[in-house]
Amino acid sequence: MSKEKSNAPQSKKTAVLQFIKFGLVGVSNTLVNYITYLIFVSLGVHYVIANAIGFIISVLNAYFWGSRFVFKEDDTKEKRVWWKVLLKCYAAYLFGFILNTVLLWVWVDVTNIGQYFGFVGDILNWVTGLFGLQPGAYTPGKLSEILAPVINIFVTVPINFVINKFWAYRQKKIPEKAKDTENTADITDVTDPHTDSERS
Repeated sequence: MSKEKSNAPQSKKTAVLQFIKFGLVGVSNTLVNYITYLIFVSLGVHYVIANAIGFIISVLNAYFWGSRFVFKEDDTKEKRVWWKVLLKCYAAYLFGFILNTVLLWVWVDVTNIGQYFGFVGDILNWVTGLFGLQPGAYTPGKLSEILAPVINIFVTVPINFVINKFWAYRQKKIPEKAKDTENTADITDVTDPHTDSERS
């Protein structure tokens, strides 16, 4: 059995674990974004600007935890340049934000996806009734607005994970020539005891 085949199950486990960690960081990003948004809106900042500030801070949060918790640096490969990774991280999350917005429009305005999930409205009405609340009018349009962000999670999170893993946080392998140069330098630094004895 080749070394690559034996390492395949381990690499799959690592990828799955990374994806789970990425999801946890995503939850923290959502919280950071929303809390920041609420704070600035309560201070009288326009909601669009508050949303932008929330996005900026949440991506900083994503970069911090992504570097230290999800995509840890591999010492056997070239070192990352932090500011390049940060810029790529912003680009990746901006793409995710745009994709999420476009998909929201598709689910709500184009397909009105709530029309296929009438049973969800019935469940919500039943739950609100249990708590003594007046059942809401869960029209197909309202259901579309509720369900669209949930559906988007299953699309945007895997795409964002792939972009971050293979682009934003990707580390290049050290070229063989560079390795040979380092090895040669290490060898030349070691003094030959025979040579020293001959000189003395």
